[in-house]
Amino acid sequence: MSNDSVIAADARQAARTIVAAALGAVDPEAAVRAHLSVGGGKITAGDATFFLDELNRVVVVGAGKAGVPMSRTVEAALGDLIHDGHVIVPHGQGANLEGIQIHEAGHPVPDAAGVRAGRSVLKVLAGVDEKTLVICLVSGGGSALLVCPVEGVTLEDLQDTNQALLACGATIVEINTLRKHLSAVKGGQLARAAVPAYVLTLILSDVVGD
Repeated sequence: MSNDSVIAADARQAARTIVAAALGAVDPEAAVRAHLSVGGGKITAGDATFFLDELNRVVVVGAGKAGVPMSRTVEAALGDLIHDGHVIVPHGQGANLEGIQIHEAGHPVPDAAGVRAGRSVLKVLAGVDEKTLVICLVSGGGSALLVCPVEGVTLEDLQDTNQALLACGATIVEINTLRKHLSAVKGGQLARAAVPAYVLTLILSDVVGD
């Protein structure tokens, strides 16, 4: 083998190693496992600790393209502690889990399935109390997938607005600024729906530098 061939082979191997390390660093299951644990009568996530004897149930809600692996890892950690769960993912990415129902919905343009799923999320939050822990799983695409129009706004209104914003080249910040005024779950309203429960949010961001 010539020196050039050796150098090329080494470069390819180095590239594979770099790509593998990059993918491993952003793997949703690894990220959740690194930050969430259960043991000693408590649930720990980073600096937050929730004692099981102070909770009567745990519910899981969320939306995003990494919803399935994040949900699967939360289920593996919490098991029967999960009372109910509803997480929304793009069409074609669904899975059957034990304690968390995975809903498929439209992305990036919302659809009727997304509206139904959004209402399921609000319904489970309507039953929380001060001894409930809500674990909210958010990943890329969540703002498009979590859909619940405010009164007076139709799904068609949301679809037309989304299409117009995507077509005109609006930034994601500009899109989300408008989305929150048309939604019953965005702009802090999902957190408001979870009052008076404890809320633990695990966010996997696909924004560079975030």
